[in-house]
Amino acid sequence: MSDQTSPAVPPPSPRLPSGPALVVGASGGIGAALVRALEEDGRFSPVIAASRSGSPPLDVTDEASVAAFAASLGDTQLALVVDATGLLHDAEMTPERSWRDIDPAVMARSFAINAIGPALLLKHLAPRLARDGKATFATLSAKVGSIGDNRLGGWYAYRASKAALNQIVRTASVELARRRPGALCVAIHPGTVDTRLTKPFAKAGLAVATPDEAASRLLAVLDGLPSSATGGFYDYRGEALPW
Repeated sequence: MSDQTSPAVPPPSPRLPSGPALVVGASGGIGAALVRALEEDGRFSPVIAASRSGSPPLDVTDEASVAAFAASLGDTQLALVVDATGLLHDAEMTPERSWRDIDPAVMARSFAINAIGPALLLKHLAPRLARDGKATFATLSAKVGSIGDNRLGGWYAYRASKAALNQIVRTASVELARRRPGALCVAIHPGTVDTRLTKPFAKAGLAVATPDEAASRLLAVLDGLPSSATGGFYDYRGEALPW
């Protein structure tokens, strides 16, 4: 298996262009922090916060919901879309410790939210990215989705669904480059953030960022990535991660 990583990041390019920005998963810890950071930045107007509880609602597991939300944007051309959705665990599922714990229903649900959902967002929102400048679609992936970096095992559904998400991003970036040259489509690992998703798994001594710190770091990475970095997988420092 190759340890090939995403393209090395060249020197910073012009920052994200001003214009409308959309955060999907805005009711979550990182999503809400991203909305605050974008509003404080001043370049983005409006900042659109989308979630299942929003108006109109956006449920990434329901294509009709995604399509209806996209239609509600009218002729809006988006400078930035950040997908902050994701599922690691909840009251009904926990990460697998062994292959003995693999449950097809859990795997299907994990793929529906972590991979198919972002694919539907790309299908309906990528055509609405602004045609000029470094319009960006970014989705939150996870380092545990890296195949080359997997040395601990476990977490079958989450790892596999995030690896699938990375492939979806890579594939979409090829098509996006033909349709909107200069646009950026990337997967970003936010690090360990103090949210409901990571709280049960944060280890003592592990560096844990607040949602606001994570949002600031993520936007700094997106500002610094050039268009040539499209299709890549990067961490919260802007460093390329292995596939």
